[in-house]
Amino acid sequence: MCPAPTQQPSTQRTELRPPTAGPAVLRGLDRIPWAEIQDSSGSAAAVPALLGRVAGDDPEAALAALAELRGRVCQYGFVVEQATAATVPFLWELAQHPGVTCRAQIIRLLKNIADARQWESTAAVYPKLLNHRENPVVWERAARQAVRARRAALERLMADDDTEVTRVTSELARVIGE
Repeated sequence: MCPAPTQQPSTQRTELRPPTAGPAVLRGLDRIPWAEIQDSSGSAAAVPALLGRVAGDDPEAALAALAELRGRVCQYGFVVEQATAATVPFLWELAQHPGVTCRAQIIRLLKNIADARQWESTAAVYPKLLNHRENPVVWERAARQAVRARRAALERLMADDDTEVTRVTSELARVIGE
């Protein structure tokens, strides 16, 4: 008689897998070539999994994932990366989803992205920066535009029952001129 097979522990890092649950908007993550674009750590391939953890129902894990995501797409709160603009629509959707536990922090990240002018300021002093193959000024402008493109959500967020969400939404609205 053969013994029944036993399950072996997985050697895969599950935290890097794309999300399989969460708000429906996250299902569109596979349309972005994350591995081909850059965040502050190099490849942005981990961004989908981080967004999935932000969408999860564990508040501590969501905050930790958002902190890591912030470091990857808006380092120091003012340096955006190539992957930032692609990440912004998902941040907007998560900010509006009532089941997401860190919505105010997401909106604060959107505000930081909308307010980012690090590369533009540097290029004003060092215009040769604009001649680089990878032009971070373009990334910065695209990220700000991505935040502004979803500004229709501001009204809904301003009417939210969570006072912290409405407060940070007001700050975001001031930054983007709404």
